[in-house]
Amino acid sequence: MSEVVSEAPFAPQDRLSVWWLGNPAQPKRVGEAQLVQGGRSVALRYADTWLAQGFALSEDLPLTRELFVPREKDSAAGALDDARPDRWGERLIRKFQPTPRLSLLEYLLFAGDDRYGALGLSLDEDRYRPWPTPPLPGVAELGAMAEVVRQVLAGEPVPQPLQRLLRPGASLGGAQPKSLLQMEGRAWLLKFNEEVEGDMGLTEHAAMRLAAACGIEVATTRALPLIAAVTGKPAPHALAIERFDRQGSLRLQAMSAHVALRAAGDALGYPEFAQLLRRLLPAADIAAAQGQLFRRMVFNILIDNTDDHEKNHALLRQPDGRWQLAPAFDVLPTAQGLGYQQLRVGADGHVSTLANALSECAAFGLRLAAARTIVKEVSRTVQGWQDAFLLQGMSAVDVARLAPFIDREGLRAEREKAALA
Repeated sequence: MSEVVSEAPFAPQDRLSVWWLGNPAQPKRVGEAQLVQGGRSVALRYADTWLAQGFALSEDLPLTRELFVPREKDSAAGALDDARPDRWGERLIRKFQPTPRLSLLEYLLFAGDDRYGALGLSLDEDRYRPWPTPPLPGVAELGAMAEVVRQVLAGEPVPQPLQRLLRPGASLGGAQPKSLLQMEGRAWLLKFNEEVEGDMGLTEHAAMRLAAACGIEVATTRALPLIAAVTGKPAPHALAIERFDRQGSLRLQAMSAHVALRAAGDALGYPEFAQLLRRLLPAADIAAAQGQLFRRMVFNILIDNTDDHEKNHALLRQPDGRWQLAPAFDVLPTAQGLGYQQLRVGADGHVSTLANALSECAAFGLRLAAARTIVKEVSRTVQGWQDAFLLQGMSAVDVARLAPFIDREGLRAEREKAALA
């Protein structure tokens, strides 16, 4: 079992040990992380024991004795980059963690033991001793968590006893306020509204339910009502997402498409990720996973989710060593009408059109007829998006705010044509 560090003042170190926590009761030392490139990046060297009995954490970290230095500064080597906190997590660390230095190595350490995935960082070489994290808060503390989020966003001081309510290592990417919650005996990622118009928690929940109706495998979500501490009136919902990187007491390594594509030397695109699935997944699972990815891409285009970047897609390593496509997450309208996806879609680059989505359907293992069938199914379901969102409790005001983007002229015409095909 792991031990936590004491409350003694933190002394920065240029090297930390990396551990595999697939079974947290039996941590296994992976190797050593060290600062390189003038403190701008973190490299990894495997331990001899891991070379003898472990596996390559990502394609750019083969089982050899070399020191793996990332090509890009301000990043960590290979799969280790997914163990770092996101921008919100870094913000919490800067606000809550007293330290004389904040390099990427400190960010990796302070992400704590309940970080995303199955890797851990320890100050000790011979035992897993992570940075301490208190027990996860429960539903009864939801209101207090929301108030701490408000204080952080407002730049207000947060009393030290309440700082435990927010965790910095909760997710793969993003700056949206989030933490972790214990609910129904399981761990959930909890996302709070940013200082933007509309109830984003309820919007994302409604979008995820609509995605499920389109045949997309999605993470389990709950929209949790909140009461504003200042006014005592209903506030935007918090969104709870059940952790899909946990399987009972076991932890699953979650490798983002960002890390997987970078490791393979591929461009950041849906077709490239679909082809990567052919190499990483068991043969029997490839067709279904590629079809899921294509369906997900089409849905993102149709609901104006243009924030579908490479950290919003992931692979999960199962206990038997097989990789699987993780369920869809972070799926919601961005309400910007940019007309471009974050990931490359097809022959016309990042352009958000169904024609572009169909242009390279072969990369997803789909014949044109089969791809058009998927587009038709998703388009027909998205046709009723307004009623579907209202059914999930969204206000008419919020639905009307999204309508100019999801129903914008060109996109709506493509959707209606595809639905009738």
